[in-house]
Amino acid sequence: MAGLSNYTYATLKQAILDYTEVDANVFTETILDGFIMAAQFKINLDCPMDSDRVQDQGQFVTDFNTITMPVKLLFIRGIEVFNSTANTNGQGQWLEKRDQTFMSEYVGNLTGTAGGAAGQDVTGLPKYYAMFGGATTGATRATSGAIFLAPTPDANYQYIIHYNVMPVGLGSGGDGNSNTYLSNYFPQGLLYACLVEAYSFLKGPQDMLTLYTQKYTQELQKFAAMQLGRRRRDDYTDGTLRIPIESAPQ
Repeated sequence: MAGLSNYTYATLKQAILDYTEVDANVFTETILDGFIMAAQFKINLDCPMDSDRVQDQGQFVTDFNTITMPVKLLFIRGIEVFNSTANTNGQGQWLEKRDQTFMSEYVGNLTGTAGGAAGQDVTGLPKYYAMFGGATTGATRATSGAIFLAPTPDANYQYIIHYNVMPVGLGSGGDGNSNTYLSNYFPQGLLYACLVEAYSFLKGPQDMLTLYTQKYTQELQKFAAMQLGRRRRDDYTDGTLRIPIESAPQ
């Protein structure tokens, strides 16, 4: 069985076997890896975590209105652009996210610096961005997608992109980590998510599938309350969280 505080890749695999009472002849390492991978993806999509927040710094290219996104990007939290081609010192400004339809109306033409409404300057310091593409390759696409910029940059402005990634999960050798944030700080939820996958694979018993689905949902609610609530606030700026209690009827 796994330790009391967290799971490793090895102990989580053993816990799945122990809880389901299935041996390694049925749940081979490949099958167990599939359970763990699916469970990790599910949790990462259900609850964005601070541990997966990263940022990249780069430069826009003059007269190019698209840039590819970093590998494994799940979603952008914000893009900060600086009116400088040398560094990111000083006060930056945040790009506003818009739909591609808005961008098309704004600049008239998203292929270079030509186009736009009469008298409209379509180059300058970018103000808006919109996401597109993904899962393909090409000059303006990457596996994580790309973004349009408007106006088209008229200089190599510095930018910082803040985003969440899909982290490297549990695995053996060079295929993963022996410990992850989830296995250390959300071990019970990770186990329940794996057991949901396991009982789905076994096609029953239905009551066990229902049980672990409910357990996963309960643990996820508590974990999300910490990740999306408590970790995003503090007592000094937000005050102590107060929970209203209904008075007894008179």
